[in-house]
Amino acid sequence: MSEKATSLSDLGLYGLIEHFQKQYKPLNTSELPAMGEDACSILTAPEHLSSTTLLLEGINFDLTYTPLQHLGFKAVTVAVNDLLAMNASPSQISINIGLSNKITLEMLETLMSGIFAACEHYQTELTAFKPAASLTGLTMALNVTGKENKKGLVRRSGAQPTDVICVTGDLGGALMGLHLLEREKRVLQSNDHSQPVFGDNEYVLKRQLKPEGRTAFLTAMEKLDLVPTSMTGISEGLATSLILLCRSSKTGCRIYENKIPLHQNTLKAARELNYNPLIAALNGGEDFELLFTLSLEVYEKNKEGLPEEVSVIGHITEEDKACRMISNADDEIDIKARGWGNLNI
Repeated sequence: MSEKATSLSDLGLYGLIEHFQKQYKPLNTSELPAMGEDACSILTAPEHLSSTTLLLEGINFDLTYTPLQHLGFKAVTVAVNDLLAMNASPSQISINIGLSNKITLEMLETLMSGIFAACEHYQTELTAFKPAASLTGLTMALNVTGKENKKGLVRRSGAQPTDVICVTGDLGGALMGLHLLEREKRVLQSNDHSQPVFGDNEYVLKRQLKPEGRTAFLTAMEKLDLVPTSMTGISEGLATSLILLCRSSKTGCRIYENKIPLHQNTLKAARELNYNPLIAALNGGEDFELLFTLSLEVYEKNKEGLPEEVSVIGHITEEDKACRMISNADDEIDIKARGWGNLNI
């Protein structure tokens, strides 16, 4: 017989904080004990920076198919990725969580185990955890602080004409994973006795449920003594990131359809779902890869030694050339950011 679930009200606000304070193992990068004070000390210096992230149930995640442990890990990844996109390493993170009455202590423990695992993975100290009641489902607000890497910050605004455009990893997989999960959710809603059928699609499911930031890539670039001229994260699709980078740099760009990296599982899932994988790459979301540029001279000198997860997809042009993609049919197509699960640009 299963044990009775524990209501959060049994512990109360401060009992809940104390409960997880006992479970968490600090990395000892903060002057004040993690989660144990009214405020946390933050390591500040001119080269430090911070970013905030808000995740809402029903908007950013669905508890029908999202394992709570994966959600905790992913929440930290989402926050950390903003720093990675500027060539910075995370050091501290604080989390506010809004909890509805359907969340039990056991559920919250599972969520927090994912957060703890991510903090260890990214070597990031959890400096604050503040729970509160929520009438609108599970809500997480995260603030991450960190320090620029030795070669300094990299902004969106540094790209120059003739620079080579690169991306890490592959694109579109997270959206295909989401569509598979949504498909099985619809089946479950129409038949309570059905079992989810995902086939051989573990890769795209992981891309959606438990993505990981490209920390190893930044480490490899630092060892190679390479600094991108510009960089940004890919969280709302390649098209959005390209437009943001080019606007900031006051440039245009040309990318090539046949150069956009697509994983075999992404292509397989797209066929199953009758979905265009190119659209998934351009206008999908949550791939959490990095888009960056290198000067042509630097690229030519170092192209053989670049990390294997890097793909060259095009080049930067003058601003009046606009942002366009050369299709496989050799047509020039305007790149448009349609947004994904959020506000359109």
